[in-house]
Amino acid sequence: MSELSNRYQQIMKDLQANIKDEKDKKLVIDKFQELCMMFMDVIDRLTYLTDLRMKEVEQQQKEIDNRMGKIQKAVDEIESDIYEDDENYEFEIICPYCNHEFVTDISSDVNSEVECPECHNMIELDWNSDDEEECSHDCSCCSHDHVAEEDEDYKENTSDKEDNDNDDDM
Repeated sequence: MSELSNRYQQIMKDLQANIKDEKDKKLVIDKFQELCMMFMDVIDRLTYLTDLRMKEVEQQQKEIDNRMGKIQKAVDEIESDIYEDDENYEFEIICPYCNHEFVTDISSDVNSEVECPECHNMIELDWNSDDEEECSHDCSCCSHDHVAEEDEDYKENTSDKEDNDNDDDM
C-alpha cells in the first residue's frame, strides 16, 4: 500500500508543478482527489463484500466438514460391522456323543474344539470343508445332492411296489 501512496504523492506533485494557472490547478487536483476517493470507496466495498463471502464460505465449509464427519462415522461403523475379525460367532451344535443340542460362542481363529455342557466330552471343530468326501449324507451343509438320492430311493421303492403289484396280478 505504501507504493500506492508514494505513487499518489508523486502524481499530486507533478500536477502542482506542471499546471501554472491556479484556478485550473485547484480544479484538477480536487477532481483527481475526488476520483481517487471514488476508487477507494469501490475498493472498500469490494473488500467488505469479499470478507462477507469468505465468512459464508468458511461457515459452509464447517457445515460440510461436520456432515463429512458424521458420514465418516457411519461408514466406519458399517465397515466395523462388515469386517469384524475378532468377534465371536454364535453356533448351534449337536453333540455327537450324547445328542445334546446347545449354543456357544465360537471364534474360528481361536477355537478348534468345544466342550459339551451335558456330557463334558470335547467336540472337535473342523473349519475346513475339504472333507466332503467323508460325508455320511445326513448333514445339511455339504454339497452332495441329497434330494436326488432321496428321489432315487423313492423311485426304487415305487418300482419295487409296482413289481409286487404285477406279481399279484399273475
